[in-house]
Amino acid sequence: MAIKVKGVRGCIKGLDNTVNNIIKTKAIKAMHVSIIVGANQAALYTPIDTSNLVNSQYREVVVNGTRITGRVGYTAAYAAYVADPNHPMKFKRSTAKKDFLNKGFEDVEDQIVNIFKKELFS
Repeated sequence: MAIKVKGVRGCIKGLDNTVNNIIKTKAIKAMHVSIIVGANQAALYTPIDTSNLVNSQYREVVVNGTRITGRVGYTAAYAAYVADPNHPMKFKRSTAKKDFLNKGFEDVEDQIVNIFKKELFS
């Protein structure tokens, strides 16, 4: 027995619009806000001597289809050396830490999860 159903195309179109809205606006906004929060915490832990390292920090969000990638890094050539825990150093800044980029994001991980929950489910 066959049953005719009306409005299936409209439901599919509405679902597609909702998914596209989440991908194109909400998820990208959540990624931007998340990397700003993480980058700010990492900047707090970044050693400062001449401010070149902390001023070389960059942030970017790349959208490739449904994959959204946020990236934070440093363009200063010596950033990897300063962050490497195998090279002991003394820092002038009291909040400076080795592996400052990873620790910055680890410390605000709960905030980042809450940002995504807030953006995607509101």
